[in-house]
Amino acid sequence: MSIAGGYYKSVEAAAVVDMNCVQLFCKNNNQWRAKEISEKDVTLFQEALAKHNVQAPLCHASYLINLASPKDELWEKSIEGLKLEMQRCEMLGIPNLVFHPGAHVEATLEEGIDRIITAIDRLHAELPDCPVTLLLETTAGQGTCIGHEFEHLQSILQGVKAGDRVAVCLDTCHIFAAGYPISDEKDFKETFKKFAKLIGFDKLRAIHLNDSKKDLGSRVDRHDHIGEGKIGVEAFHHIMNDKRFKKIPMYLETPKGEEDGVSFDEKNLATLRSLIA
Repeated sequence: MSIAGGYYKSVEAAAVVDMNCVQLFCKNNNQWRAKEISEKDVTLFQEALAKHNVQAPLCHASYLINLASPKDELWEKSIEGLKLEMQRCEMLGIPNLVFHPGAHVEATLEEGIDRIITAIDRLHAELPDCPVTLLLETTAGQGTCIGHEFEHLQSILQGVKAGDRVAVCLDTCHIFAAGYPISDEKDFKETFKKFAKLIGFDKLRAIHLNDSKKDLGSRVDRHDHIGEGKIGVEAFHHIMNDKRFKKIPMYLETPKGEEDGVSFDEKNLATLRSLIA
């Protein structure tokens, strides 16, 4: 939800469509600089969460950040950028900060993963008491983006020194585009058997629920409305009724807009809730 007009506006927007959790940016996601957060911003945000009983606020980090970059200038800038976002989350009382692991560009995959681990270790050393957990997001695997194989995230989680301060956010569109089938029940079970073995459900802290405009294994990240894309409604039925996901907050990143006076957010939410047995 948009933070235009104040962080509390994102909570109010979520409440209007009867959502009980919310994802937001804690700064402009396409800029490095950030406007200072005031005490009033924090108070209004926390009051809105309490008033509307919106829980598990989740912050999504800037798309500019690339902890895997082989270019020192961008790598350093990315570390500072993510550090700033961790501090802003702490101020706002947001427990989890999700970010895309990064792209290794002309470097090797292994070198990219090492850069990510080194960057996260440095962040933890510089912010030893920050309570914010960094969530590595599963990716579709466009270009040289890291995170489209569960093994990538496993390597990072195992490589980081303070492993308890890092977890995972799973995106349904991304894993499908990356080549993990989840529509058929048999495929769904097999995919999450792999996830459990390589990452573990104890490391799953958030789920982005999105259908995919592109095919299985396309490695193209294009989100669609629930049940209207290539994944189809069956996969979301499995997720909605799998006890392993019962206490994991789930967030829509489906296209915005409305149809016949009903917002797409309301429509997607109603579809998901209708699938709960």
